[in-house]
Amino acid sequence: MTQTIDQPWGLSVFGAGSVRLEPQLARVKLAVDVLESSPDKAFQEAGTAVTRLREVLRGHGIPDAAVSGSRLRLSSEYSGYGSDRKFLGYGCQAAYSIHTDALDDLQRLIVDAVDAGAHRIDGVEFDVHDKPAMRDEARRRAVAAARRKAEVYTEAAGVRLGPVLHIQDVDAESFSNYRGHGGGGGAAAGDLAPGMVEVSAGVVLGFSLNQ
Repeated sequence: MTQTIDQPWGLSVFGAGSVRLEPQLARVKLAVDVLESSPDKAFQEAGTAVTRLREVLRGHGIPDAAVSGSRLRLSSEYSGYGSDRKFLGYGCQAAYSIHTDALDDLQRLIVDAVDAGAHRIDGVEFDVHDKPAMRDEARRRAVAAARRKAEVYTEAAGVRLGPVLHIQDVDAESFSNYRGHGGGGGAAAGDLAPGMVEVSAGVVLGFSLNQ
């Protein structure tokens, strides 16, 4: 079956660009989580652990401004359901998020935090200081990738590429749909470098065509 373009106007192409940098900072999410037979004991044990944790963080050169935390939260803890439900005690929790630039000291920091009373490590995320600048560069690369693709099409078709008539930003979550149709300039998921922070951008450019 022959497909036709009802309203021909030019050329539309998709381009993707990515920027990868080594991590410059880390966010460590951890929590104090104790279980005791009474509320007083739970608060006391959790408070002691929080004090020790703060001392450890300051000892690693992490200022209080780089630590965001929650108030102590008390809850009744049970195991099982229905008739098998059993009261375990009173749980007291406080969650913290720590920002640090000292990546070489990160492993020691986590070990010392656990020893000080951080009973749970909920995650470690790596990032960079200026992610907006990375995003801008990824967008430039996406535009360059789209233009290269357009130039290949027009050369093969024997026409000249005209000026840009339309620019459409593409959300990163939509990349898979475009890449399924040959989106040039993007990196496949299996091509990600371990330990790198990646920022991606996509764009659809519409060009006019000249004879």
